[in-house]
Amino acid sequence: MRRVAAIQMASGPNVNANLLEAEKLIARAATAGAGLVVLPENFPIMGMTEYDKVAVKEEDGHGPIQSFLAEQAARRGIWIVAGTIPLAAHSPDKVRAACLVYNARGERVVRYDKMHLFDVRLEEAGEQYVESETIEPGSGVSVIDTPFGRLGVAVCYDLRFPELFRLLADQQVELIALPAAFTAHTGRAHWEALLRSRAIENLCYLVASAQGGYHANGRETHGDSMVIDPWGNVLDRLPRGSGVVMADLDLERMHAIRRSFPVLAHRRIHCQVS
Repeated sequence: MRRVAAIQMASGPNVNANLLEAEKLIARAATAGAGLVVLPENFPIMGMTEYDKVAVKEEDGHGPIQSFLAEQAARRGIWIVAGTIPLAAHSPDKVRAACLVYNARGERVVRYDKMHLFDVRLEEAGEQYVESETIEPGSGVSVIDTPFGRLGVAVCYDLRFPELFRLLADQQVELIALPAAFTAHTGRAHWEALLRSRAIENLCYLVASAQGGYHANGRETHGDSMVIDPWGNVLDRLPRGSGVVMADLDLERMHAIRRSFPVLAHRRIHCQVS
């Protein structure tokens, strides 16, 4: 059975407290039969300032957050898509927002660094975000074969760039994990529409794991974690608060849809990596 889960949290500035909450929710998902668990963006820390994550950044392959993830995956015998964690960047005052994937033996098998950075001014909400001040962008796409299908990864603001998802489709992706921390303002307007569009366009499953609630720094995130099938149906969702959403994947049905509705084969324009 290909059961997948998305975890929803409202992380704060204390890393240890966030890891304890993540552990509780991972255990709940694993006990319910999930073999793949997706954590939200910034699950280990949502600091009081954007520079707090720089203070707790880890070197690639070493550190308590990465050790926690490997231990959880091995102990539960599950795959974990680890939202994003702050890893060292080329610039000492920045981090890479790295989404790491661990297999059921606790081995890291994929690293994807968030490519598109959220530098926007939301005048109606009176909010401004400049991720590029503390985050160094990644490049390239990440896809891997798993027991749950061919898995691709994208993060939050990446959702607004369909060309990235087309590159994942070019690599025969069947399932996309999308950790996120959408703002309440943009989430109400666009979150579900964008998620369902990316699933429909690429005829794949999409597992969206979100931050959802009020944070100690005063920020409010949208939540509404969900699992969406290749026809755009929402299979499960959690509008607000901490918790777990789950669904069973039916890859045979997905491939039947692709055969009967071969939109991917009808493409006339193809994306290239810049």
